[in-house]
Amino acid sequence: MSATDPIAQLAKALGRTGAATSDFDLNPGTILPEGRKLRPAGVLVPLMMTPGGARVMLTQRSSVLKQHPGQIAFPGGKQDEGDADVTAAALREAQEEIGLDPANVEVLGHLPMHETVTGYAVTPVVGRVLTPFSPIPEAGEVAEVFDVPLEHVLMRSHYRVEERYWRGTMRRYYTVPFGSYYIWGATARMLRSMAEAAEGP
Repeated sequence: MSATDPIAQLAKALGRTGAATSDFDLNPGTILPEGRKLRPAGVLVPLMMTPGGARVMLTQRSSVLKQHPGQIAFPGGKQDEGDADVTAAALREAQEEIGLDPANVEVLGHLPMHETVTGYAVTPVVGRVLTPFSPIPEAGEVAEVFDVPLEHVLMRSHYRVEERYWRGTMRRYYTVPFGSYYIWGATARMLRSMAEAAEGP
């Protein structure tokens, strides 16, 4: 990675991203129904340069939400009828959830699609935040907006596989903790895809 602009180096690596991923990657015994219909969604992976280096912005979801309460996630959501594509959906949702103006984002590329246990086909949209901004968490949906070093999530050695019971069966998943933040599940898997692209074959 370039010491001067690691985000630019990562952007070049996005062209060699791998195959689609899934919440079931580490659970080979799971049989998914054929012909299942997944709802398209987009999340933004916001990268920014700070005086301390490159950072990745994340959110902690509100504890009152019905789906994934309290979990750490990227800003984003399902593609609505008014969205041109999943990239537009990710940018719209980021503006709604954290107050990030789409005009302040340079889209660098995409990570492989990720299938979630909730039936979404999520496309991670990697973008550079062009100028500093103060996040405005959406009341009722976002409890906190924070950032972690890009270097931390690009090191595959920082990822662990953990497990817990889910709907009566043991489910294995990736985690990439940072300080007091427990990043796991789909968010950790998408970050790992970015790390795999950055490190290369």
